[in-house]
Amino acid sequence: MADPKGFLNHGREVAATRPVAERVKDWNEVYVPGSLLPIISKQAGRCMDCGIPFCHNGCPLGNLIPEWNDYAYRGDWSAASERLHATNNFPEFTGRLCPAPCESACVLGINQPPVTIKNVEVSIIDKAWETGDVAPRIPERLSGKTVAVVGSGPAGLAAAQQLTRAGHTVAVYERADRIGGLLRYGIPEFKMEKRHINRRIEQMRAEGTKFRTGVEIGRDLPAAALRKRYDAVVLAVGATTARDLPVPGRELKGVHQAMEYLPLANKVQEGDYVAPPVTAEGKHVVVIGGGDTGADCVGTAHRQGAASVTQLEIMPRPGEDRDALTQPWPTFPMLYKVTSAHEEGGERVYSVSTTHFEGDEDGNVQWLHLTEVEFTDGKPTPRPGTERRIPAQLVTLAMGFTGTDRDNGLVEQFGLELDARGNIARDADYQTSVPGVFVAGDAGRGQSLIVWAIAEGRSAARGCDRHLTGASDLPAPIRPTDRSLTV
Repeated sequence: MADPKGFLNHGREVAATRPVAERVKDWNEVYVPGSLLPIISKQAGRCMDCGIPFCHNGCPLGNLIPEWNDYAYRGDWSAASERLHATNNFPEFTGRLCPAPCESACVLGINQPPVTIKNVEVSIIDKAWETGDVAPRIPERLSGKTVAVVGSGPAGLAAAQQLTRAGHTVAVYERADRIGGLLRYGIPEFKMEKRHINRRIEQMRAEGTKFRTGVEIGRDLPAAALRKRYDAVVLAVGATTARDLPVPGRELKGVHQAMEYLPLANKVQEGDYVAPPVTAEGKHVVVIGGGDTGADCVGTAHRQGAASVTQLEIMPRPGEDRDALTQPWPTFPMLYKVTSAHEEGGERVYSVSTTHFEGDEDGNVQWLHLTEVEFTDGKPTPRPGTERRIPAQLVTLAMGFTGTDRDNGLVEQFGLELDARGNIARDADYQTSVPGVFVAGDAGRGQSLIVWAIAEGRSAARGCDRHLTGASDLPAPIRPTDRSLTV
């Protein structure tokens, strides 16, 4: 146990953020650099080393949280990094982007603010990079087997790194011009600077992983050619088909999917554009969808100089405290959350539904018409007399995703079966209906969290390794049929 009285003597402290007026003028991460290390020992010392660490159950990766909390408390950063990497390939990603279901499951959280697990995690990995504790792990021998990983998001990268370390020759195929998937082009720079991705890619290259960008399997390279070239294939293509809003006026200029809008802002940071082709500058912006992607649109619009930002959510506003009856500890509760983007301004409107868009004579969106709704038998019902319109010169749709992209023919070319939810079906080893073809991440699970993506990538890698060699020393997987940890 780190500090037997830590949770009694110290309250919860989290990373300090830069002043709003300062950070909205740039695209750097919102946190004050170096603000965590002075407080992290005390915060790690609040961990109680519980007899049953429910934080393990809360984390799909099964992170050894009490162990690396103890090492961080004692200042043994090398040991903390080793324990952290034992279950997580990319803690610098999860430490910045994960909604921390582990903290919701923290035993201390029953009657006190939980341990700042996420802050401890990111402190450990940042210190590990600083001190050189993160080094390439080159396999001692090669298996002679080849694997293609399709998709370079967190699931694909995790699978590729695990398989490379198992001794296989691995090539990652990415249809975009850079590696990283939604980490690269979906997550704004102010949430995670892309230098963190670049650093990991260089580590993976040093370990032997090959990367092929600008190649879309199904279009640029047929599935049959890929299968002929490699002994096995891991599909980590995500669930990139965005949910649309089929209302009158959807075709107006200025109404975009979030994943049309956000990548353009990231491409400016990559140096591809001087200014984004779609910008919020000087416009009244409406974001439809109250989740994290919606918050990313809000923060991006602030930095682009929007005249106003309004975020709409069809569901009622969540409560600020856990409901012990419907959302009991240690489940992940649906709570009212104020992200760094929301701290920067804008209005959040709940229990409303968009009825239609109104444009000008040139076909540009100008107004969004909405109505308040109430839920009856679980379905939203418009409330008569509550219709109104709000200015909207840029609208982003951030309403989630419905499944894997079917336009490129990948599913049909591989001959893959789908499950009842429309995801690519797989067995307990993450193998699809086609022998030698595996699936990991959102493509097989449906839209989910970054921790689930990494966990699934590691699990699919083990299944693929067993298929290629008959056995595997890679960590045991989480079964795809196990929904007990779903957030």
